[in-house]
Amino acid sequence: MSEHGKPRDLAPPERSAAGACTEPENAITRVFHVLGKRWTGLILAALMSGPGHFAELRRAVPGISERMLSDRLTELAALGLVSRSVEEGPPLRVSYSLTDSGHALRPAMVELTRWADSHLLPEGAAACPEAFKE
Repeated sequence: MSEHGKPRDLAPPERSAAGACTEPENAITRVFHVLGKRWTGLILAALMSGPGHFAELRRAVPGISERMLSDRLTELAALGLVSRSVEEGPPLRVSYSLTDSGHALRPAMVELTRWADSHLLPEGAAACPEAFKE
């Protein structure tokens, strides 16, 4: 906890003498280094409901290329968030699932979803001026 009673990693950034924000906490920087990469959050969200095969994940994340999906799954496995298991064939199939560390992201993902539903307009939606709301 910070001296202000807030969790240390979520405390607002301190201000320098000139009033500019300083660097964010190391932990939040690490989080966004991982989750801030395009497609990563969507892949993790797709795996929250259970294991998936490569083709299923590709369908669950529209617009992702096979190469990018493969790269992101490799990165997530190296970070210990996703495990990869090979099902002997024929045909040979690879299944991906969240590890305990990956599942531990569920509360954060749920809260991010709630925040987005409350504070972000749906894609393609325009803000309705207050004067035009019924």
